[in-house]
Amino acid sequence: MKIKIKKTLLNQGDEAKSQEVMALLEEIETGIGLVDWPKGTGQFSIYPEKMSNGVTPIKTACMTHLREQGWTLEQRQRVGNEKVPGPIDAVKSLRSGRIFAVEWETGNISSSHRALNKMALGMRSGEIAAAVLIVPTRELYKFLTDRVGNYEELAPYFSVWEHPHVNGLLMVIAIEHDREDSTVQRIPKGTDGRSKKRKKKAKKKARK
Repeated sequence: MKIKIKKTLLNQGDEAKSQEVMALLEEIETGIGLVDWPKGTGQFSIYPEKMSNGVTPIKTACMTHLREQGWTLEQRQRVGNEKVPGPIDAVKSLRSGRIFAVEWETGNISSSHRALNKMALGMRSGEIAAAVLIVPTRELYKFLTDRVGNYEELAPYFSVWEHPHVNGLLMVIAIEHDREDSTVQRIPKGTDGRSKKRKKKAKKKARK
């Protein structure tokens, strides 16, 4: 998997620019580079058919790498006044006690907005020091589960999350396949949110 775009929305304060944070950012980028399909090939090849590939399995290699580097996966992190804290894909504590948060988008564009909102709120309330949202480019998006959040659709709203008076590092990383290949298997569906909803609807119809 390759990194196509790295967009910095916020980079304020000494901690955001520290060697500690930069080292963790490097761990994230290394993890992205480890994502391949088919597994074991060392490159990410996508079956080039519209909306024919699943989303969630793509992030597995990156999350495995982060866990091996000491990150905690799927940690429920309270941000601001959240009553029910939702899980964050990967977090790692900094020496300051604040966290570095990583979200790999598998939901729709509304999910992408919520993720960035949570990250920005966490910086304002002091829980989060740095955060990265990983999303596909439009070129990759068109081959994935319909309506998954993507960089180009999110980009017009970036100014919403640019807070010059808040300390922290907030980035969006856009990822893209290395090549198109009609001989590889499609990435399995059924583990992303929209696929689950479709399955539930199908079961309800079957019962009627």
